[in-house]
Amino acid sequence: MTEAKREPLAVLWDMDGTLVDTEPYWIETEYEMAARYAATWSREHALNLVGNDLLASGRYIREHMGIDRSPEQIVEELLDGVVARVERAVPWCPGARELLAALAEAQIPCALVTMSYQRFVAPILASLPPGTFATVVTGDAVANGKPHPEPYLTAAARLGVRPADCVAIEDSNTGARSAESAGCTVLVVPNHVTVEPGERRVFRETLTGIRVPDLPLLP
Repeated sequence: MTEAKREPLAVLWDMDGTLVDTEPYWIETEYEMAARYAATWSREHALNLVGNDLLASGRYIREHMGIDRSPEQIVEELLDGVVARVERAVPWCPGARELLAALAEAQIPCALVTMSYQRFVAPILASLPPGTFATVVTGDAVANGKPHPEPYLTAAARLGVRPADCVAIEDSNTGARSAESAGCTVLVVPNHVTVEPGERRVFRETLTGIRVPDLPLLP
């Protein structure tokens, strides 16, 4: 007997590349930093950072740019550049705001689960209706960033639901691993990097046109 499809009790959203297409902002800022320090950088390096914990990215940049800055200092410089760009224009991913509105109408709570820091998240939240996200888990609020399951486990716990009753929306292997290992069903919408198939992963090309009934949980 086939198990009936169950709608999620909560939806957990990644931010960069999923809710907003800010990856180009990060990449532009990384190249700016390389130029500032007369260092070398490549698109391959940039794509290796997609979805990563920011301090891990800071360590990677320190190593591969060969600059004499701490990972914490590198992260702050990156945030300066990216926040300035977001304050000028928020690049929403197609279909993201429409799906958020549909989830609000269906009274399904949402959480934002991002490895970006609070000061980068703030201008994006300010562009959405108040209460869009019932809770926000940022990279500076967890001990272990993605791909560790802690960010998604934290979000589900704050909402008072089991991860198995949540759909996570992700665009990277790092984020998908985090949500999958937490026990979520993962709706993967690849953006700038290829995402590998996984046991708890469902793939779509875009969020455009996705409705609440299109978010069933895996058994």
